[in-house]
Amino acid sequence: MKISEIFYSIQGEGTLAGYPTIFIRASGCNLRCSYCDTKYAYEEPGTEMNINEILGRIKQYKARYVCVTGGEPLFQKETIELIDKLLKIGYNVSLETNGSIDISNVADRFSSYEKSFLISLDIKCLSSGMHGKMMLSNIDKLRKHDQLKFVVSDREDYEYAKKLMGEYNPKCIILFQPVWGKDPKKVAEWLLSDALNARLSLQIHKIIWGDKRGI
Repeated sequence: MKISEIFYSIQGEGTLAGYPTIFIRASGCNLRCSYCDTKYAYEEPGTEMNINEILGRIKQYKARYVCVTGGEPLFQKETIELIDKLLKIGYNVSLETNGSIDISNVADRFSSYEKSFLISLDIKCLSSGMHGKMMLSNIDKLRKHDQLKFVVSDREDYEYAKKLMGEYNPKCIILFQPVWGKDPKKVAEWLLSDALNARLSLQIHKIIWGDKRGI
C-alpha cells in the first residue's frame, strides 16, 4: 500500500471523538475538495508498505482504536485486507471514505463486526465542488451504528444535506460538521431551529492543537 503517514492522536470527529486512536492515512485521492485539509495525502507519493509492515508500525502504540483514512483508502485494493487483519487481531476499526466509491464490498464483508467496525461516509456538499461525484446509493448501505457526515460551509450546504436526509432517510448516525474556520454557531443554530435528527461534530483535535499535520 501507499501510506502517507501513521500517527497517534485523539480521534477528533464523529461518534468516536475523544478516543486515543492510531491513524493510518493512505495516499492518493480521486477528489479535490475545495476545503481539503490533507492535500499532502495526494500531492506527495507516500511510502510503499506491505500490511505486515503497517501492523508492525502500529504495535508501538497501546491504543485499540485504529482509523483507516486518506486521501481515499478505498482507492487502494489492499485496504480491505488491512481492515480484515486489524479486526482479526482485535482492533476497533473505523474507515473514513469520501462517498465517491461503492462501499458494498466493505459493508457486506464486515457486516458481522457490528461493535468493532464503523464506516464513516462523507457525502460532499455543494461548496466542496465534488458533490456531483458522490455515489448516493452508498447511504442505503450504511448500518445503524455507522455514520454519515456532511461537511457544511454555508446555508446552501446545510439545505442540500437536509434535502438528502429527507430523500434517503438514513438509518445511521448523521453528523453535520462545519468546515474548519467557519463559525460553528451558525450550524448549531440551524440544527436547533430545525430540530434535525443529526449531531453537530466539531474537530476537537484541531481545537486542542490547531490545524497541524499528524495530529
